[in-house]
Amino acid sequence: MNALAPPPFLLRWQGLLAQQRVGWLGRHLELVAGLMLCALMAWLPQLTRGGLTLLITASGLLWVLWALRTRPGSVGAINGWLLVVLAVAVVATGFSPVPLAAFKGLMKLVSYLGVYALMHQLLRQAPIWWDRLTAALLAGSLLTSVLGIRQLYGDAGGALARWSDANSVARGTVRIYSSLDNPNLLGGYLLPILPLAAVALLRWTGWPRRLFALVALTLGLVALVLTYSRGAWMGMVASLGLLGLALALQATRSWPPLWRRLLPILLLGGGALVLVVLVTQVEPLRVRVLSLVAGREDSSNNFRMNVWMSVLQMIRDRPWIGIGPGNTIFNLIY
Repeated sequence: MNALAPPPFLLRWQGLLAQQRVGWLGRHLELVAGLMLCALMAWLPQLTRGGLTLLITASGLLWVLWALRTRPGSVGAINGWLLVVLAVAVVATGFSPVPLAAFKGLMKLVSYLGVYALMHQLLRQAPIWWDRLTAALLAGSLLTSVLGIRQLYGDAGGALARWSDANSVARGTVRIYSSLDNPNLLGGYLLPILPLAAVALLRWTGWPRRLFALVALTLGLVALVLTYSRGAWMGMVASLGLLGLALALQATRSWPPLWRRLLPILLLGGGALVLVVLVTQVEPLRVRVLSLVAGREDSSNNFRMNVWMSVLQMIRDRPWIGIGPGNTIFNLIY
């Protein structure tokens, strides 16, 4: 009965070209999509805004072509929620006080969802691309990490010093930013990649691939630490800590129940003790952590607090659908 059921209304446009003659691109959609996504993953931090826009737009258009040649399936739980998010963004754009700026934010959201849709289609049809996309992502992070670490030895003009807050207890701290021109952006870029590198190190077979994952993980950790981004530090501790805890629980499945219950407590306690020792004994870490409690005396904290207050004001002004997607409209109003 399910096989005879009509496809969801939103997906009925898919498969309209399924009966058409297949050209070269139609026969190699999987390969073209994989290469395009690999290029995007590998060169993401190095691309100019124009190059990034071109790749993202091409990815979305390629997914539309692929969907037109593929019979529709089910929406799926995750895709359904993403459609809800998109619908809310469309409504918010329509009722936005600055519709043109909100429309630009909406177009960004649609383009990002196009990349997600292409990746979802590729990995569902050809799971072999999981490892290839991961390798491309790790290669990009490795290059970005090397460029960032190299800045410590090639900063003849003192460019790194511009990220030193003269009004902070952390003044004088040298922070790398690689090709992203902002240490916080570099930390945010590396943060989700490090757990993937750790899993690749454990999962991949063959010493060349595992060595590649190990180098990417090690240099990524070093570069993330040298960003001195407090949020990235906390995210790194949380993500790698949870990953380590999950791996430890999996490795001790044959242990007695009592020890399996005690293991998470012991690991969390030991990890907290190590962090306390590092923060109290390593001066750069201690200084950077102390800046968290400096309040508005630290310009970085002051900027974030201003953003938080503006967000609260936005919620009070328009609590249901907000002002529209994107950061441009937020900057214009608040």
